[in-house]
Amino acid sequence: MKVPIAVIIIAVLLVGAGAFYGGMRFEQSKTANVRNQFSRNVSGAEGRGGQRFAQAGVRPVSGKIIHRDESSITVELQDGSSKIILVTDQSSINKTEAGSKADLKDGEEVVIFGQENSDGSITAQNIQIGTQFRGRTNDLPQPDGTGM
Repeated sequence: MKVPIAVIIIAVLLVGAGAFYGGMRFEQSKTANVRNQFSRNVSGAEGRGGQRFAQAGVRPVSGKIIHRDESSITVELQDGSSKIILVTDQSSINKTEAGSKADLKDGEEVVIFGQENSDGSITAQNIQIGTQFRGRTNDLPQPDGTGM
């Protein structure tokens, strides 16, 4: 029994189209899953009032240093209030490279992550120094050599 070539060609095309469609659907389901995981991680880290940090007991704070001593800094927050940050030997301090307590100067912009204490102060786990961590690019050098 001889099968016409046209029937074989149609069968091959149908199998190929079905495999292509199945592969597309599989890839879409994987992409959606990765997108959902990424979205969940990003929104938990920054959005929704820092809920992800709150779940871990970490409180992010950002503002300008208005006072410092050997064991703490006081940061003026965006709303004009201030927060005392306890700086311990376990607090990591970073600029574009590792920093130290000596790098914490009045007027310096900082972002702090740490544990909130019962008195409202925060024990710093990590202190980021400078505006590069706050998404501002106007302080960065520009291609024409201006800036900073």
